[in-house]
Amino acid sequence: MDRLQFAVPVRIRTAHDSPVEEIYGVEQALDFLQNWPVGREGPLFQAALDACFGASVDIVPTEDAFRALTAFCRVSGLLARDMFVPDSPENETVRKLG
Repeated sequence: MDRLQFAVPVRIRTAHDSPVEEIYGVEQALDFLQNWPVGREGPLFQAALDACFGASVDIVPTEDAFRALTAFCRVSGLLARDMFVPDSPENETVRKLG
C-alpha cells in the first residue's frame, strides 16, 4: 500500500443531492482542500490542510492526516452518513446500540 493512501477512503457528500465521493489518500485530500471556497476556511480546515501537507512531505503520519480530514468533513457536514471511521469512539456507541 502506498504510504500516502488512507486505510479506508473518506466518504463525502458536497451537496445534499450529489453522489458520495471518496478521497483515497493525501494527494486527493490536498486537491479537495485546495479547492475549498475562500472565506469558508477555519481552524479545522487549516489543521486538515497542514496535516495533509505534512504527510505529503513525510513529517506527519498519513493516519493523522486522515483523522484531521475526517474531523473537518464531519464538522463541515460533508462526511457521508455511511462513513466508517476506524478506531473512532463513535463506533463503540454504534456497537452498543446495534
